[in-house]
Amino acid sequence: MIRPADEPEFLQLWPTQILRHRLPGAEQANPVLADHILELDASTENLTTDYLRGNLLESDHPALAWLRDCVNRTVIDYVRSTGIDYDMDWSIQCWPNVNRFGDYHNLHNHPHSWLSGTYYVAVPARPKELPGRSDRNPGAISFYDPRPQANMTAVRGDPQVDPEFRILPKPGEILLWPAFLHHLVHPNLSEEPRISISFNITLKWKDDYLA
Repeated sequence: MIRPADEPEFLQLWPTQILRHRLPGAEQANPVLADHILELDASTENLTTDYLRGNLLESDHPALAWLRDCVNRTVIDYVRSTGIDYDMDWSIQCWPNVNRFGDYHNLHNHPHSWLSGTYYVAVPARPKELPGRSDRNPGAISFYDPRPQANMTAVRGDPQVDPEFRILPKPGEILLWPAFLHHLVHPNLSEEPRISISFNITLKWKDDYLA
């Protein structure tokens, strides 16, 4: 289709893509994953914060094998959506998170990785009734505009300048995003644990990646 000479062209530059998807089979896998992770948490000190201790997806546990296949499929979907048309090779570093009442994750990103993501096993539906502020976002994850000070030119209604994008994930959902993107996890304000599995995607080098 030829664009008329007097019609403006709009270029969407420097996109920051986030994938959100509900995994098929999650209803069957999540109770099994939750039991397995809580058993690990009971027997392992600092399971959530010591993310370099091991690689959860190297286990031969059937539910983790299912999740490993799903993560690889999700990365393929992400890659294809960007327009990359050559084969890529990657490794997955993976760890579990158990957030009890009051637990949260500070603002951070994931250095030395290409993509990062999280799969949600259990997300409490009802936070505890607490006095005080009404604008809390228990259990949500917030992503922040990677362009420094872009919101300094904010005007109402411009989608390019909202500095924060917030998602309240549901059990069975997977999120995938560029590892450079800063994000934080709001406190769990439920007596039920919030259980998730986070991972990094690291590329195995090929000369094909050179631009």
